[in-house]
Amino acid sequence: MSKTLFDKIWQKHVVNSTEGYPDLLYIDMHYIHEVTSPQAFDGLKTRNLPVFRLQRTLATADHNVPTKDQHLPIKEELSRKQVEKLSENCKEYGVELFALGHQKQGIVHVIGPELGVTNPGMTIVCGDSHTSTHGAFGAIAFGIGTSEVEMVLGTQCVLQYKPLTMKIDISGKLGKGVTAKDIILYVIAQISASGGNGYAVEYSGSAIRALSMEARMTICNMSIEMGARCGLIAPDQITFDYIEGKERAPKGNDWDKSLKEWKTLYSDLDAKFDKVYAFEAENIEPMVTYGTNPGMGLGINENIPLSKDLENKAEVASFIKSLDYMGLTEGQAIKGQKIDYVFIGSCTNSRIEDLRAAANLIKGKQKSASVIAWIIPGSKMVEKQAKAEGLDLIFKEAGFDFREPGCSACLGMNEDKIPAGKYCISTSNRNFEGRQGQGARTLLASPIMAAAAALTGKVTDVRDFLN
Repeated sequence: MSKTLFDKIWQKHVVNSTEGYPDLLYIDMHYIHEVTSPQAFDGLKTRNLPVFRLQRTLATADHNVPTKDQHLPIKEELSRKQVEKLSENCKEYGVELFALGHQKQGIVHVIGPELGVTNPGMTIVCGDSHTSTHGAFGAIAFGIGTSEVEMVLGTQCVLQYKPLTMKIDISGKLGKGVTAKDIILYVIAQISASGGNGYAVEYSGSAIRALSMEARMTICNMSIEMGARCGLIAPDQITFDYIEGKERAPKGNDWDKSLKEWKTLYSDLDAKFDKVYAFEAENIEPMVTYGTNPGMGLGINENIPLSKDLENKAEVASFIKSLDYMGLTEGQAIKGQKIDYVFIGSCTNSRIEDLRAAANLIKGKQKSASVIAWIIPGSKMVEKQAKAEGLDLIFKEAGFDFREPGCSACLGMNEDKIPAGKYCISTSNRNFEGRQGQGARTLLASPIMAAAAALTGKVTDVRDFLN
């Protein structure tokens, strides 16, 4: 019987299945961080349980860490306590931890792939919704809640209802200045922020196959922003080349054995999906969001919609509320909107490829004097590579603030917050009300779109710098 890639991986990991109940799913890799793990460890203590499989568990500090002066004690009390608690718990239970100051510390969804821990065919979980990032390797990866973090720590399994399957095919060739971030923002704008509810999404098509692994991670990362349970892309030679030689990737005979298995990970030609979408890459232009969910996005040369033109009349009230929060108006052109901050970072766009693209655009130029611009590498390894290539100097000479690794201004859980009423063009994944700080106004875009805005002080078509 023909199967989708998702079905192949899921079925291989089912420990027990009873009709009418969630499946008991074995988990190959469990990533943890300081925000969702404290209560889970407390649960283990209450039950007097050890961490069931230490070799399948990896921890890092990322959400609450400052991105300046990381050698000093954390100023914010809650952030400091959470980071300290993670260190205490990992020490007590023997969990490997990349703590603040460790040469491999970084955002949880950046370090797994760059170390070669994330591999095709795996089931991967973390107490973080953007765990879907790891699906770029042909893995089933999804976020879990704190009680489920405890379950995985104690049993290496989790109870999950099997989602439906969706295929999103992107065919054709991307235009100049159009990136993976634009692809996923376009898709979410087309099917809405709830269009993927209840689905595991597989991305396919010639435009997807042409992407690098870092670009594929960007797409899978934001699958959750259309409500999907996870996103994944079938592994291919690009995947294998990326993994080979990484510190914790299989070696020698183990590599040969793994590679043979990985090459079987694809959806059969006649596999049936519960829903299928198809889009043409040529129709995608550089994207930017204007509202308070990632589905409220448009091409750089488009205007904000009019409420009277909305197909779903039930959305009119929330649409008007969103524009009121953002300080924008119906029918307004998004191009030319003044911005105050630029944030290039997060688990969506903080990898070395993202920093290289931004630096290449910025080199030899100066940012607008009216803009505060932050560059946050996704890990210590990315930071080290950026410095080795001189990217940090390019950013600094252009007036950008090149900082240390962490989740930073993606979310208002650390010192990097956007002030109320200020506009930030951000390479992160969410533009919810208050996401980057109370009253902050977020416009999502790609690294090169953000870089272009930093140079001009307004939302700008990056292609103006590329032509």
